[in-house]
Amino acid sequence: MSEPEMDGAASTAVVDSLVRADPDGSDKSNAGQGVLARVRSLLPEFTGALRRVAEQVLTDPAAASRATIVELAERSGTSPATVTRFCRALGFDGYADLRLGIAAETGRARSAGWTVDIGREIQPGDPLERVLGQIMAADTQAMHDTAALLDLAEVERAAVAIAASSRVNIFGASGSALVGEEMQFSLHRIGVPVWAWTDVHNGLASAALSRPGDVALGISHSGETGETIELLAEASSRGATTIALTSFPRSPLAELADITLVTATQATTFRPDALSARHPQLVVLDLLYVAVAQRTHERSHAAFQRTAQAVHGHKAAKDDSST
Repeated sequence: MSEPEMDGAASTAVVDSLVRADPDGSDKSNAGQGVLARVRSLLPEFTGALRRVAEQVLTDPAAASRATIVELAERSGTSPATVTRFCRALGFDGYADLRLGIAAETGRARSAGWTVDIGREIQPGDPLERVLGQIMAADTQAMHDTAALLDLAEVERAAVAIAASSRVNIFGASGSALVGEEMQFSLHRIGVPVWAWTDVHNGLASAALSRPGDVALGISHSGETGETIELLAEASSRGATTIALTSFPRSPLAELADITLVTATQATTFRPDALSARHPQLVVLDLLYVAVAQRTHERSHAAFQRTAQAVHGHKAAKDDSST
């Protein structure tokens, strides 16, 4: 027997708020364009019956792509009307479009051969060969999902802002701090004045000195890390252009930022979402770094040459003698 569904009016309000979420009116979920990644990113927004449909789709996407609307409703303990509202929340006109989107996505994954073990729990006795295959499959799917979700126009805006900035502050805590330090290193090598802050007090002091024309980048998988939100808010209040890198486009961090860059994750045993987010985050930041270098080519090329020459003497000398 299915559980009681949420009130129809309340459910409709939730769906309407999700459908209106893209201000440019674009549909980022059509026909296989990161359908499952979009479901994952919206999962925190869903409640009650809508959440059960989402969880059923994510649990077995292949089965969802083959099921009728009645079958999916029964498996999720909901109703066909709820499944229809779920489709609307993803930007689809109806269930047939959702099925096609999921089928296209899972079909591409099977043909590429990188979904073999996704979703299977890693067991204590699994051989390392199988563990490696599952990690590679999960990370590959996360990369593909991130590419489908990523708004390149937002990357362009972020690159333009950083290229023209007089100062860039990067904020992140714990694992996100490690990602931020990697970005700081990359931008520093091409002459961008950039600092990565992990201490809240030092970060707040730097954020308080922000001015219009500066850039602040906040990194948080959940988008709910209080310290990162506070730091980005302080920089924003001083006129800095703010960028959020997160897996949840409607998180508090994303809502605060001027520009949002979205990543996808694919968790495995011992690698929950926050850990599995690292590689997609690094890929997006690497793209952003290259975009900045492209827009400051002469300056970046000269800076990279000088920094490379400066450290060249510390590399181990090659032994050219023949034996």
